[in-house]
Amino acid sequence: MLSSKELHHRRAKRTRYQIAQKSHGRLRLSVHRSGQNIQAQIIDDRIGKTLVSASSLEVELRKKLKTGANKEAAKTIGQLVAERAIKAGIKEVVFDRGGYVYHGRIKELAEAAREAGLTF
Repeated sequence: MLSSKELHHRRAKRTRYQIAQKSHGRLRLSVHRSGQNIQAQIIDDRIGKTLVSASSLEVELRKKLKTGANKEAAKTIGQLVAERAIKAGIKEVVFDRGGYVYHGRIKELAEAAREAGLTF
């Protein structure tokens, strides 16, 4: 039987494969969450570089947020990554939930990014 980490890795690979098939060259908004923090970054897979990122570990956000492990933090990160992306000229992305269920913090981050102007 596979461990939970191996199962998560398998789901993440499957999600990324499906995204690669359907993205049509769009950039990827990748999300990583841990028990304490949440991070989002927009990646150009053709050149393998991160163009924009936001994290609950940033100094300004650590002062502002009570914790990086709740829906409020996820919403803040979603808005911040969308604002930075629009400033960099990025409007369309593909959402990569990274093997996490589209629920809770992941859903809040995605909805906040959509409200802030990103299209996916």
